[in-house]
Order: sequence, then structure tokens, then C-alpha cells
Amino acid sequence: MSALSTAAQHALEDFQQCQHWEQRARLLLQWGEQLEELPEALRSPEHLVHGCATRVWLLLDKQAEPLRFQVASEARLLRGLLALLLLRIAGLNAEQIAAVDVTQWFAQLGLSRQLSPSRSNGLNAVRIRMQELLA
Repeated sequence: MSALSTAAQHALEDFQQCQHWEQRARLLLQWGEQLEELPEALRSPEHLVHGCATRVWLLLDKQAEPLRFQVASEARLLRGLLALLLLRIAGLNAEQIAAVDVTQWFAQLGLSRQLSPSRSNGLNAVRIRMQELLA
């Protein structure tokens, strides 16, 4: 698995300092607020991720170097989770992104126990769609 970027390492340290779920939830919402807004014109059916309980749009800018995903969600907590996922894969190439263990990343952050089955399924659907876009 690829090493953590400096930003991902800082996020990990911030989450590991949280003693309670409420602290992690606040931090998660803050990360979600930092997620770059996806223009309404790009929130189209072809960019929807199937398998999420709420609508999630995912795009890959293959022209960007390094590769860059754009993502949006209507759910605030999911926005935070997606922001942390993008933080984890930022700067990685397609092969490295495919090797990232998303479950382990959220476990390291102390978030996996609070992930509902629908959120876990949604994150898995996002990961699968990322791999499809990278192929």
C-alpha cells in the first residue's frame, strides 16, 4: 500500500486525537465543508454512482497530472467521508489508487465502527466506480 501524503497524515493525526464519536463527527463535517463544490452542470445521470443510498456524483479528470477525482454528495456526513477518501488517494497513480484499502483507511481514522451498512455500501460503490473510471 502507498504511503500517506502529508495532508492525509495530518488528517489521521487529527482524527486519532478525538476521544468520542461526537468529536469525529464534527471533524468529519468540517472535512465535508472543504470538499470542492461540483458544478450543477456536472451533476448529471452519467456521473451518478449506483449503489449509494443518497445521490453521489463522481468524475475523473484524466488530463490532470496527477489524476484528480471530483465528487459530490447530498449527504453531509458522506461528503466528509468522500473528502477523506479523496485526501487518501490524492497524488497517487491508477495502480496505487486501486491498491488502497479503503476499509483500513477509515478504520485508522476511527470511523469504521460508526459507518452504517448503507454508508459502507455507498463508499464501496464509489471505490468500484473509481476503479472503472481508471480502467
